[in-house]
Amino acid sequence: MRILISADMEGATGVTWTADVVPQTEQWQRFRRLFTGDVNACVAGLVDGGATDVLVNEAHSSQRNLLLEELDTRARMLTGRHKPLSMMQGVDSGVDGVVFLGYHAGAGEEGVLAHTYLENSITGVWLDGLPACEGRLNAALAAEHGVPVLLVTGDDRTCADARSYAPDARLVAVKECVSRYAAICSPPEVTAGLIAEAAREGMGRARRGTPATAPHRVEVEFDATHLAAAAAVVPTVERVGVRRVGFDAASMTLAMQAFKVVTAIAAGAVEGIYG
Repeated sequence: MRILISADMEGATGVTWTADVVPQTEQWQRFRRLFTGDVNACVAGLVDGGATDVLVNEAHSSQRNLLLEELDTRARMLTGRHKPLSMMQGVDSGVDGVVFLGYHAGAGEEGVLAHTYLENSITGVWLDGLPACEGRLNAALAAEHGVPVLLVTGDDRTCADARSYAPDARLVAVKECVSRYAAICSPPEVTAGLIAEAAREGMGRARRGTPATAPHRVEVEFDATHLAAAAAVVPTVERVGVRRVGFDAASMTLAMQAFKVVTAIAAGAVEGIYG
């Protein structure tokens, strides 16, 4: 049984604000260890449930946050940026299940550090007409490869949202959202036990299904008009509102590739504090 862990950081134990997840800060150094602890708890549970190979894909920002020297030796880690499938790199390698660890709510929604790809320039993303956080986008990509989502961890808003795109997955809320930058957090000793048990139970659904490719529609709304204008220069991307663009793709893989281009161009069009 081969399992992929897509590990993001905003939804990790204790994380509540910018400095916790931005590289080179003192807080980031502290929370790298808590983030690694969440991953290790998940690895332990997956192995207890029958996993024989666990690949951890670093999915946050620089994608160089987890501490390899403290990683459970039963796992391997894919680290570094510029991966073709980004947060889901490895889902096409014959895995039998995927875990969304440390995930967060989407742009425009309530949740600790809620966003979708860009930290504060995107106000909403829709996949086939439904509000789409990173979890929904990645779940659709997993489904295209026949891979079930076994477990989602993050704050309580993340878990509530996951019920709509991964209704059979185990859910672990490591904190309760109070605001974008505040949460009621459980200690790592507590969250580790919850994550490990949920991962073990989630292994009961680990089995690769039939891949299914289908066309998808993605729309992205920005907080400023010039970002939509910049994104609309991408072939196939059309401006559907003053701050909104949309595009169609023949598969979820192609949709995610186009989405990455759109977000990269929009990020490049941000000008200082005015955005």
